[in-house]
Amino acid sequence: MYRLVGIENDFWRPILFSTQKISTFFANMVHEMIGIGIVGYGYWGPNLVRNFASSESASVIGVSDLDAAKLSTCMRRHPEISTTSDFRELLSNPRVDAIAIATPVHTHFELAQAALKAGKHVLVEKPLAQTSDQVRRLVDEADRRGLTLMVDHTFLYTPAVQKIRELMLQDQLGEVYYYDSIRSSLGLFQSDVNVIWDLAVHDLSIIQYLLDEDPIAVSATGSCHVAGSPENMAHITMFFESKCVAHVSVNWLSPIKVRQTFVGGSKKMVVYDDLEPTEKIKVYDKGITLNAQAENAHQMRIGYRAGDMWAPHISTKEALQTEVEHFVECVTTGATPVSDGLSGLRVIEVLEAASRSIAEQGKPVKLDPRRRVADRVKAIA
Repeated sequence: MYRLVGIENDFWRPILFSTQKISTFFANMVHEMIGIGIVGYGYWGPNLVRNFASSESASVIGVSDLDAAKLSTCMRRHPEISTTSDFRELLSNPRVDAIAIATPVHTHFELAQAALKAGKHVLVEKPLAQTSDQVRRLVDEADRRGLTLMVDHTFLYTPAVQKIRELMLQDQLGEVYYYDSIRSSLGLFQSDVNVIWDLAVHDLSIIQYLLDEDPIAVSATGSCHVAGSPENMAHITMFFESKCVAHVSVNWLSPIKVRQTFVGGSKKMVVYDDLEPTEKIKVYDKGITLNAQAENAHQMRIGYRAGDMWAPHISTKEALQTEVEHFVECVTTGATPVSDGLSGLRVIEVLEAASRSIAEQGKPVKLDPRRRVADRVKAIA
């Protein structure tokens, strides 16, 4: 064993001290990283694992799934992550601080409730649960325990939707007249939810995020073309106290995949095409002007305005990466997520109203915005 003496010892001492500080820093950093357990490694689970694993503030401790083949795939891709067929092992693991749930919708409530009762923060794939009553119970459980409850409304974290919100906050669109969206593709047919709970949920969360008001009524129609399965196409209309009206068309039986949204305002209009590789958002300086004549005030002259089109720069950062970072930040700081439990509740209430309207051949179903305000005030209190 070698021993440093004299001036050599003085030379190495600050370097050794710095090394000790660096080691302590990394040890503390590792200790403070949020441990993540992921339940479900089917369609969406691998994306969650990949993004949490790449986070500088989180570490994937384990993955649970009932399918042994899926667990084998996970082990092959991520040999450093432990796997189990019993999600309760994740709940009892003290290294796991938060649980991300990516399982069929009918299991969301039971799994999320168990995770919250185990003292874990929770991120749940959309929709948050099957009923608004279940969501309220989850929100209450999280509030009682001081835990983060967040729903995976991924589109809210896309650079495109965030840019549209920015334009609206800057009043560049003016008064919003309409929101029209088409989401269609060939599949994926699901057994436990219909097409509105699968696809329309995206637009409902976006509308809630962009507009400064809640719908007062919902009308919807839908059709099922496969015996024994839920509706595979539907049209939803949402009415607001303002002039705004929102239409959402969803379809599992389309020959092509379409993800296109139009937002029309009194000043400018936006076309958002999520399948466009570069210019996902195009802002049009187009619209109408209304001029009343003094001698004939009951008649209006409509003029058309046609200005420039511009495509704002949109970041290429993956939305799920932004969402994962946001979840970890909320767990760490106690901040309220953009897509918290109450925002998930509002989406579920609209989905329930739309489902009731479909059952009654499009009869409008009224919503009570005051109830949502009461829920928000209760949460703040």
